[in-house]
Amino acid sequence: MATNIFTQSPNYSPFLIGEKIPQQKHNLGHISLSDKTSNKKLVISSSIMAPPIPSSSPLSPPSSSSMVAHLPRAPPASSLPLSRVWREIQGSNNWENLIDPLSPILQQEITRYGNLLSASYKGFDLNPSSKRYLNCKYGKKSLLKESGIYDPDGYQVTKYIYATPDININPIQNEPNRARWIGYVAVSSDDSVKRLGRRDIVVTFRGTVTNPEWMANLMSSLTPARLDPHNPRPDVKVESGFLSLYTSSESESKFGLESCREQLLSEISRLVNKYKDEDMSITLAGHSMGSSLALLLAYDIAELGLNKRRGEKDVPVTVFSFAGPRVGNLGFKKRCEELGVKVLRITNVNDPITKLPGFLFNENFRALGGVYELPWSCSCYTHVGVELTLDFFDVQNISCVHDLDTYISLVNRPRSSKSTVAEDNFGSNFFNKTSQMMFPKGQRRALRLRNAATKAAYLIGSVSNHMMYCNIF
Repeated sequence: MATNIFTQSPNYSPFLIGEKIPQQKHNLGHISLSDKTSNKKLVISSSIMAPPIPSSSPLSPPSSSSMVAHLPRAPPASSLPLSRVWREIQGSNNWENLIDPLSPILQQEITRYGNLLSASYKGFDLNPSSKRYLNCKYGKKSLLKESGIYDPDGYQVTKYIYATPDININPIQNEPNRARWIGYVAVSSDDSVKRLGRRDIVVTFRGTVTNPEWMANLMSSLTPARLDPHNPRPDVKVESGFLSLYTSSESESKFGLESCREQLLSEISRLVNKYKDEDMSITLAGHSMGSSLALLLAYDIAELGLNKRRGEKDVPVTVFSFAGPRVGNLGFKKRCEELGVKVLRITNVNDPITKLPGFLFNENFRALGGVYELPWSCSCYTHVGVELTLDFFDVQNISCVHDLDTYISLVNRPRSSKSTVAEDNFGSNFFNKTSQMMFPKGQRRALRLRNAATKAAYLIGSVSNHMMYCNIF
């Protein structure tokens, strides 16, 4: 019988056990990390098989073997204030030693940014009869409080952001496209600066809700980004639908809104200049389609040098991506890395959206034997950043594999015993062991691909039904 992950006891852990690294055990929960740049995958299970943590990071407790007897022991990670380690949490070292095992402070920050992001959904008005239809239901001063955000006074919302899909799915009516509220810009208050250790500028982007946005998601073709007017960089390519949503404006209206890009760059430039004498960070959080907009904005900020400071460190630009799809090609990934853009992707291995676009032609299929670049490598979609992988699935509620609240809940849920996880994963483990005995390695890989394709088809079919029967335009 299928197990519903929402009916378990508070100590239930829905994480599955992936590859195991035969090292020292720690009872800390299950999260896996895939590092595409180094072809390494670290896995943390409910009975963690993880290597001892080096003491190089300020978030890692020092090992007894490296301590000098007369020196005082450094405080454990859980007792270090965020104000001392915020640069590491923002990815200055690519989250090295913070994910295996998951740092409590990083876990706390992922949850916090996820909650700030959830306000972009809770505030969105989808009632066609409402005066605020396709806008935010609340004013900027009350959005966070009305959305149930803990410590709503920690940030002040400074601007609402709107995006205009450059797609008309009602050509008969010939109505101009309307801009839709997509998220907001906020800045940390003076009181929270002391706790955070810096002034934090936050931008959040919700995921796909309306039909034109779904259509933009399905425009799966690469096109040069060309966001820097002084250097177009034709080799840096991104998905055309995401780029259109980011750069399109209500041009048909004399008093139409500027593009999502113009709104964002103007507000971020204003805030960076306002707090230029303070330590600062720019944090972008997005879910699903919103993750793609967050990454495009991060690249745009860094490419234009809006985070540069004369004689000082650059303002760090970090993306917390929840269930995000691929955005660009290898040239885009390399340029983001050159510019110092940091991306932490929180994904679910059973979420088909994180496999798109480029389900077949992606970073895993651009080189032969990992050495020889194939002719189509420049046209392959490639993920950017470090991956923090969850593993959950519910047959009775398949949409949960992509749900933001589920992502946040599982990142923040207490870990359970190994026996509970093993019981819940019995069906999955049984299938894996049976396939190993019955099929050679090549056929097993084909089975896994077919399984992933089936889930993607199911979700896309659900989207098609939504667009056919729902009248949200």
